[in-house]
Amino acid sequence: MGPDDSENLQEQIAELRQRVQQLECTLIENGIKMDPRGADRTPRSASAAQRPAAETSAAPPPAPIGTSWSEPAHPPAAVPSFAAVETPGSDGSLESRIGSQWFNRIGILAVLIGVAWFLKFAFDNHWIGPLGRVLIGLVGGAGLIAWSERFRTHRYVAFSYSLKAIGSGVLYLSLWAAFSVYHLVGSPVAFVAMIVVTAFNGFLAWAQDAELLALYAIVGGFATPLLLSTGQNHEVVLFSYLLVMDAAVLALVALKAWSRLLASAFLGTVLFFLSWWAKFYVPGEFATTAFFLACFFLIFAFAPRLVSLRESETESLSAWDALAVVVTPLANAALGFLGFYLLVDSVGSTWAQPWLAVEFAVFYLLVLRLPPRGGLRGSPAALKGLYLAIAVVFLTIAIPLETQGRWLTIGWLAEGGALMWVAARTELRLLRVLAALCLLLGLGALVVINPAASVTPFFNERFGTYCVGIATCAFVAWVAARVRPESEGFPAFFPAFGWRPIAACSAIAVNVLILLAMGWEIHSYWWYLSYRGDWHLLHDYQMYAQFTYSAFFMLFGAVLLGIGFWRRSAFLRWQALVLLAASIGKVFIVDVEELSQGYRILSFLGLGALLLAVSFAYQRDWLNLRGAEHKTT
Repeated sequence: MGPDDSENLQEQIAELRQRVQQLECTLIENGIKMDPRGADRTPRSASAAQRPAAETSAAPPPAPIGTSWSEPAHPPAAVPSFAAVETPGSDGSLESRIGSQWFNRIGILAVLIGVAWFLKFAFDNHWIGPLGRVLIGLVGGAGLIAWSERFRTHRYVAFSYSLKAIGSGVLYLSLWAAFSVYHLVGSPVAFVAMIVVTAFNGFLAWAQDAELLALYAIVGGFATPLLLSTGQNHEVVLFSYLLVMDAAVLALVALKAWSRLLASAFLGTVLFFLSWWAKFYVPGEFATTAFFLACFFLIFAFAPRLVSLRESETESLSAWDALAVVVTPLANAALGFLGFYLLVDSVGSTWAQPWLAVEFAVFYLLVLRLPPRGGLRGSPAALKGLYLAIAVVFLTIAIPLETQGRWLTIGWLAEGGALMWVAARTELRLLRVLAALCLLLGLGALVVINPAASVTPFFNERFGTYCVGIATCAFVAWVAARVRPESEGFPAFFPAFGWRPIAACSAIAVNVLILLAMGWEIHSYWWYLSYRGDWHLLHDYQMYAQFTYSAFFMLFGAVLLGIGFWRRSAFLRWQALVLLAASIGKVFIVDVEELSQGYRILSFLGLGALLLAVSFAYQRDWLNLRGAEHKTT
């Protein structure tokens, strides 16, 4: 080997050493350590899927002497990337959840209990003075939080969060002990210190994009008033602090897709407000309480429009997004209205209660119409329907709060008819369902709540209320019948609220209400005649009433059948046939017992003549029903 070959060999060896050192540095940076003998000392935190990949990644084989390293004969294997190391328990299996999550949380609780018992034992034996006890807690809590960052950098994220939770809990307990147990600091100092701890946890959550840390911060923030409570009424301080907490949560859920924070903040606010109300509220604090209640209500009313959803498509919401966008505003509307209702009732302003429901309805209609602007995002479909439903419910509630008797019935019927007309114009399915429910409420009240009848037939309150119900059902049937078939589009599993069923049910309701209205008038007319005469005429009253019932049923059935022939409507004809069948049963069962001989004869003769006329009409086959049947067969 000549001098030139020796120098060339030394250069190649030096270049090889440099490349091996670079490869070792890369492996160490990605979590793989190599001992001098080349054995893999990968940290045990690496998953099973990552370890084989690390083992198979090795330095390229040494090139033969004389081969240039600038173009290796075999390309080096790709170095595995460990940037996305999965945390334990990410596979979602039951075993993994038990080992990594449940045991983790139980472990946190066990450590806190053990530390508390140890400190209590040390305190009881006077090993440590009050100041030393508090300092140990503060230093220990801060040390745990700082130590947890080391585990987070080594990708033990879940364990790091556990240490942060323990450390934060120790800090809160230490500050509470300094204020409440040892009286080393005053309430303002402890309050500010706890706010600093909460703010620090919130900052860590935002900086590390950790929703779990944000939940820890919320729990600590809402625990602060409980830890520093003196049992006295500090309404302004308490509610101002809660407003700041809710505003901070609102900012977080607007920046991050952490919708579960909104539900947590809402629950904490409600519990604090209800607890304070039950213990401290007096009518003299009406104005202050109403102001804070309005602030809380507005925050959580607009929060769903500010929250950042997890899904890109707002039509498909996750469970937590649905809780924030649907359940929270629904509970906020109900509890907000209840709170203002009780506030108004506490000062005796009962006249304002119905208008309160109207104001809530108007508010939600305005929120529904607000366009996306600034921080306001477009409302998901579920939220739009929910706001509309809330507005309709408040309008429905306002009617019984303001009216009673026949006006309650008329109000619900008018609201149902108006909503049905709007639903037909806008083709909103939810509005159609709400309109139908309002109509059912009105019809139920019409049948159950009957104004006192007058001696004057027909021109009385009860008959007038029935006329409103008949007109409303006729209007709804007309509106539903005019809707184009292609706009039907209602789910097959909820067919009762399709336009055609609504039209059919409304038409049937018209005929049923006519029968009920006339039946009540017949009953009242003969009853008052017998009452003004002699009580011995009660049997005559029953006989006259039964005969009039039969006559009206047969007459109405004949008219209905005639309209069915005229309009060529099988739907009306079938209703007439059912009514005539009911008349037949009444004549043969009831009239035989109740009527005198003369009225009995008239009843049977009238029924027979009517049935013969109906039979003749069908036998003439004016509508060519038999031909249609042959075509069908």
